[in-house]
Amino acid sequence: MLAALNRYFSRAEKMLWTASVVLIVSSFLAFDGENFLALTASLIGVTSLLFNAKGNPVGQVIGIVFCLIYGFISWQYAYYGEMITYLGMTLPMSVVTLVIWLRNPFKGNRMCVQVGRLRRNDLFWLVFLTIVITAVFGYVLAVLHTANLAPSILSISTSTIAVYLSWRRSPWFAVGYALNDLVLIVLWSLAAVQDPGAVSVLMCFVAFFANDLYGFRNWRRMLCQQQTA
Repeated sequence: MLAALNRYFSRAEKMLWTASVVLIVSSFLAFDGENFLALTASLIGVTSLLFNAKGNPVGQVIGIVFCLIYGFISWQYAYYGEMITYLGMTLPMSVVTLVIWLRNPFKGNRMCVQVGRLRRNDLFWLVFLTIVITAVFGYVLAVLHTANLAPSILSISTSTIAVYLSWRRSPWFAVGYALNDLVLIVLWSLAAVQDPGAVSVLMCFVAFFANDLYGFRNWRRMLCQQQTA
């Protein structure tokens, strides 16, 4: 199986994953050393992004596990926005996305999804759902006295955008997640001011940002390849 995975990923992808793991583990050893659950979540998350970058539904399966663990970690830091977003929205939508990706393989290859194209009404639904979900969840977060409320609400908006575009199988979903990564980098930077152990989670999203940028690039390449196949 390891030999098959070695052939499946390109040299650049293996280098990206290795660099991400080194960054995550080194920051864990330097700033934390105790929260192995956060370390596990980070390694699971960065692995899911590698599969997602190739349009492989396995990435969604691994991402579901990440949502569960990250939701618990967010609860520990009173980041109820993150907890609600990942457990209440990203998790169920990851399940939906998994089903959609499995139902839309590229020429019967279930290891690679057919890249989709956005329709005219997708922009309307994207804006509408983002506004509604942000308003509803933002109110809930305010009532719960969520720590660092503003970036937490912004995280909901960017997550909604990313999830919707994932459902539509658009390459731009990776950009949505990259924007969400930037918000989370700010969010966990604020947490790291009071708890140095949060630096390991912060570095996780730095690695996520790099992987999501690669994911967008690779999906654009996949689109070109599928159009000419």
